[in-house]
Amino acid sequence: MPAAPPSNSSALSSIIVLQQQQVSRGEQQQQERGRKPDAKEKEEEGAERLSRHPGLLVGEAAAAAAASRVREQKAWMEEFPRDLLAGAAMGGVAHTIVAPVERAKLLLQTQESNWVITGGKQKRYTGMLDCIYRIARDEGVLSLWRGNGTSVLRYYPSLALNFACKDLYRKLLTLGQPDKQLSVSRAASNFLAGAAAGCTSLVVVYPLDIAHTRLAADLGKSEARQFKGMTDFLRTIYQKDGIKGLYRGLPASIHGMVVHRSMYFGGFDTAKEYMSQEPSHIPFWKRWLVAQAVTTSAGLISYPLDTVRHRMMMQSGLEKHMYKNTLDCWRKIYQVEGMHSFYRGAVSNMFRGTGAALILVLYDEVKSWMNWTASQKAFD
Repeated sequence: MPAAPPSNSSALSSIIVLQQQQVSRGEQQQQERGRKPDAKEKEEEGAERLSRHPGLLVGEAAAAAAASRVREQKAWMEEFPRDLLAGAAMGGVAHTIVAPVERAKLLLQTQESNWVITGGKQKRYTGMLDCIYRIARDEGVLSLWRGNGTSVLRYYPSLALNFACKDLYRKLLTLGQPDKQLSVSRAASNFLAGAAAGCTSLVVVYPLDIAHTRLAADLGKSEARQFKGMTDFLRTIYQKDGIKGLYRGLPASIHGMVVHRSMYFGGFDTAKEYMSQEPSHIPFWKRWLVAQAVTTSAGLISYPLDTVRHRMMMQSGLEKHMYKNTLDCWRKIYQVEGMHSFYRGAVSNMFRGTGAALILVLYDEVKSWMNWTASQKAFD
């Protein structure tokens, strides 16, 4: 007797089972495609691709290098204004605090070319304390800050450009080098970037620099002084000597800037990179001690150059010049006054350097805070 044909219900059940199996297989394939491969699978896949196409490795490396350069260029454009603002934030306050010491240092440096002292109207100063005491006694306490307004106007753009250009030049010179890996070439780049940044800012603010020097060295009460203020000085010198008078002593200043800023910025950045190899965070006091050592060394080594540059500045607007040029200034100071005259005011400069060392460390702190604030805003 022939078997009965399957009922409609059993056939329908078979179709449903087959559809469920197909759906489950489809979901499994989608999960396989959506699942991220683990490290071993990535390695095997990469090895297989490399065996089939050996040229892929070179192409991918070139593409990665190009992408890295694009990211670094974007970082420069984003960080330069931030570096500029951080540098400016540290300048004015610190410079105002050490302004009395700065004026004493300038007077000690330039008293042998100051017509008020060489003409016998005032006695020579014997040291920093004698200078500060006599200025406060004869001209008033506030006169210790004479020229500080011009100095701050000069110092804000100068310091801001110094820090911003230093970071920019260092990134350009260390392009392609591993970050925070100390090497001879990286240390040389740090020193070169510091020197270049110093020269860049010097050329921009030099007229304000020479105005600060002349106003600080202008002795006497208001009626006896040579210049009434910054505007009067710039106008008077421009009328007498033209633009050349506002840049008097620039070659000597560039010599000093190359030596001082290369050690000041380059030495600190190199020491900081060396210390950053330690696993723990570098304490503030340790960075300040390093900055103080670097600042003192840079100041002492470049101090004779600083003396010569300020002596050359003192000749702007004078009918008769004491020195023909920078070399003649070096020779006459050595022959007439002796080697010790190149270091007149060096002790005052060491006290003044405390503020400069603090600026180096605080700049990093302000910049880190600004980076943290920017990252918090991006996160929000």
